[in-house]
Amino acid sequence: MSYIQLEQEGYVGILTVNRPKALNALNSEVLSELESVLDNLDTDAIRVLIITGAGDKSFVAGADIAEMSTLSKEEGEEFGRLGNRAFRKVEVLPIPVIAAVNGFALGGGNELAMSCDIRICAENAVFGQPEVGLGITPGFGGTQRLARLVSPGYAKQLVYTAKNIKAPEALRIGLVNAVYPQAELMGAAKKLAAAIADAAPIAVRASKKAINEGLEQPMDVAIETEAKAFGSCFESEDQRAGMKAFLSKEKHPPYQNR
Repeated sequence: MSYIQLEQEGYVGILTVNRPKALNALNSEVLSELESVLDNLDTDAIRVLIITGAGDKSFVAGADIAEMSTLSKEEGEEFGRLGNRAFRKVEVLPIPVIAAVNGFALGGGNELAMSCDIRICAENAVFGQPEVGLGITPGFGGTQRLARLVSPGYAKQLVYTAKNIKAPEALRIGLVNAVYPQAELMGAAKKLAAAIADAAPIAVRASKKAINEGLEQPMDVAIETEAKAFGSCFESEDQRAGMKAFLSKEKHPPYQNR
């Protein structure tokens, strides 16, 4: 891989978009590599994935404008599908994904962050969907996920004006969960990931599936989705070990992912 790096620390994977000279901008090669890494990710060995960008200036500054500037209508549509396909794989990955946003998260960068389950950022983070200033719409999910995460009105304001927002405003509107000093960001991301990885992985995965599916369903359907997720955890070794430890007032043993 030229632009995507994957490291593992215990049960935590760290995926880095590594194109710092271009502020980690997304071209077709970067997106294809991202897809390939996600397709081959061992989600038994890795229980939580952190996504970040190389360097301290940028998470992902957006899609590669030099590549986009020459695209035809058909090629633009295909480029949008490539980005959407890659980011959808992030979104539906069985394990939780944390975005550690270390600087610019503009356009495709904000869209990548939004495809993650949880977003935390450094104090220097800047978010936005600047596409209309370039004569295009957001193309990797920005018109859809932003409205679902914050509000339709605020999402429309950000998209229509192409104005960026800084970390405090992103926190205020609920786009990110927390803001940290730059030097503390990865430590905070790893601490959060470790806490998730310490929980029963079957239950964590079932919870992610239930939340994601339920958000798209009427409540009567969604609670049935939850009931099935709840039931799916029973008779697993993790459920037996966790409840036995609770009843005996002992710390749970390491969960076995089965």
